[in-house]
Amino acid sequence: MELHPTHITLNGTPIRIETLLRKTSGSSDWEKSLLDFLAEWYNDKDFIEVQTSGSTGTPKVIRLNKAFVAASALRTIRFFNLEENDQVLHCLPTRYIAGKLTVVRALIGNLNVHVVDPSTDFSFLQKEPFKFAAMVPNQVQKLLTFVRQPADWNLKFLLIGGSAVPASLEENLQSRQTACYSSYAMTETATHIALRKLNGADASEFYHCLENIEVELSEEGCLRIKMPGLEKPLQTNDLAELRDKKTFQILGRADNVIISGGIKFSPEQLERKLEPHIRQPFMISWLPHETLGQQLILIVEGSQSRASTTRLQTAIHNHLDKFERPRQIRFLPQLPRTPNGKIDRKSVYQD
Repeated sequence: MELHPTHITLNGTPIRIETLLRKTSGSSDWEKSLLDFLAEWYNDKDFIEVQTSGSTGTPKVIRLNKAFVAASALRTIRFFNLEENDQVLHCLPTRYIAGKLTVVRALIGNLNVHVVDPSTDFSFLQKEPFKFAAMVPNQVQKLLTFVRQPADWNLKFLLIGGSAVPASLEENLQSRQTACYSSYAMTETATHIALRKLNGADASEFYHCLENIEVELSEEGCLRIKMPGLEKPLQTNDLAELRDKKTFQILGRADNVIISGGIKFSPEQLERKLEPHIRQPFMISWLPHETLGQQLILIVEGSQSRASTTRLQTAIHNHLDKFERPRQIRFLPQLPRTPNGKIDRKSVYQD
């Protein structure tokens, strides 16, 4: 495996890495981030620096060995059977780990990588075929909007990551011929360590670990990852259910658990029950309560009205069990979000 090939094929044209490294800046932020990463990958250090998202604790800058990153890229190449000159799409910001890995896959796999603005509408997929692309849920939703006909998705494999795949989006993918996968990933593992098939005959609720990776549970029921390149098993804050050491399902985050009336609730599990029935962005949260300790509440993005409140109350009553039902519904003009688009639970004001 060659970590530093002399060329990369961009948009169908082989380009010498030296030529790209001589460029001082790109014409846009996303092009500049690509050039910045190439400069870091080809420097004389054996690591890259990346910002974690907080999956295993407080967000921080960490160092990932380049060989460790390349091994992750190679696992993806093998899983999706990507071969030399296969056309792959790079539509993620290269400043984040997922975007960096797209570049590394292209380098070590000698792939033909087409780089586009992450804010594209993907209408070009109606004409140009690609074997592989990685996107975040918002981009997939845009793809569904602008390329509506399933036959017009000239894409063999689609990897979706960055946040949980909403139930409504997963349902819309069932009519697509593109094989769609959800990734279980984090910065500390150089992106995904497991994949879940979202559509087709082999769709599953469980993630399946990639080669040479295994998982186990801590005493608290949180997922622990064992993989080559880690000095010790990586402990996450994700509550999980294991089928075996290679197969698991994510239930929610331990640090999001709400204890109300002595009962532990995972807000993510409650949200999954409500997702198909609430149109606007929302989250399950809590307020201090004199007797319950923490009182479940529903926070919804948008303006309050009698009709919207009634619809939400109906969804809560019909799809949540008695003790799961939020006691209050609150509206915010906009839910706070992290830089990569996830709802920022810890920034929601609780009075």
